[in-house]
Amino acid sequence: MRPWSALFLSMAVAAGSAVAAPSAPTALVIHGGAGVITRDQLSEADEAALRADLDAALDAGDAVLKRGGTALDAVTAAVQVLEDSPWFNAGKGAVFTADGTHELDAAIMEGHTRRAGAVAGVRTVRHPVLLARAVMEHSPHVFLAADGAEAFADTRPELERVENRWFDTDRRRQQLEAAKEREQRQAAGEVIPLPPGAYFGTVGAVALDANGLIAVATSTGGMTNKRWGRIGDAPVIGAGTYANDQCGISATGWGEFYLRTVAAHDICARVALRGDPIEAAAEDVINRVIPALGGDGGAIGLDARGTIVMPFNTSGMYRGWVKPDGTRGTAVFREP
Repeated sequence: MRPWSALFLSMAVAAGSAVAAPSAPTALVIHGGAGVITRDQLSEADEAALRADLDAALDAGDAVLKRGGTALDAVTAAVQVLEDSPWFNAGKGAVFTADGTHELDAAIMEGHTRRAGAVAGVRTVRHPVLLARAVMEHSPHVFLAADGAEAFADTRPELERVENRWFDTDRRRQQLEAAKEREQRQAAGEVIPLPPGAYFGTVGAVALDANGLIAVATSTGGMTNKRWGRIGDAPVIGAGTYANDQCGISATGWGEFYLRTVAAHDICARVALRGDPIEAAAEDVINRVIPALGGDGGAIGLDARGTIVMPFNTSGMYRGWVKPDGTRGTAVFREP
């Protein structure tokens, strides 16, 4: 046999083996915020509609994974769908600031490289997750904010731009009006507790691809009636968004407490450095460490084996999942 014939034969055998080899399992988990609703506030029709949007996000992300795409592409695809849904506090469904506008935050991270990108105070980018990814891939920086993030977006013609009022929804405006009324009553001396979900509302996705790589993305409109350029945990790498080669976490909850505990990194550090099972690590941080300080919320995540976690300590958390065995589902409240 001629040398080149042997070479082609070996290449053909290798190619055939590659095709025949079973692909590694993939996994995807998403959330649309924790603590934002109670059973008596959610009609059957509204629950069906928001579950449909969760399913659409799962479809988008899982399709990427099923065709051999990267975890990074999968979380990007899933979060874009959630950003276009008016049901969740991100993108189209973003809450109003005290000034009656919208300031959007997002972050994305690739576990095996620790590459990350984040933006805060964005006003005209339809999909903040895409801007965060552009920061990661096309700038020397990790985190851009406000006017600087907008100026960087001007350099990326592939990003879709919209006027700020494009993010308006009637439901969010009603929440702003209620918040302002409560503020006025408090100023007059009334003691009025914050309504359920005042600090909540985020979307996120974590994925494991067929190459065993993990990525995470998170996007949010922040909190209703926020002032002074307030930024929560979602765009802060390590607080609301974090991934390494063994773990990925996207958080949702009272952001000030996730910032103070560096919650997402804490969970993944326990997995990578101490060898804790991700279930135990996430449970302890979300349901012990954060509540002990006075905060609450939830998180989603997975490890390198595709083990999915979705702990929360609130009345509910919008969430969906596709496990390595292919089973999938969505949920809002605590399942029996």
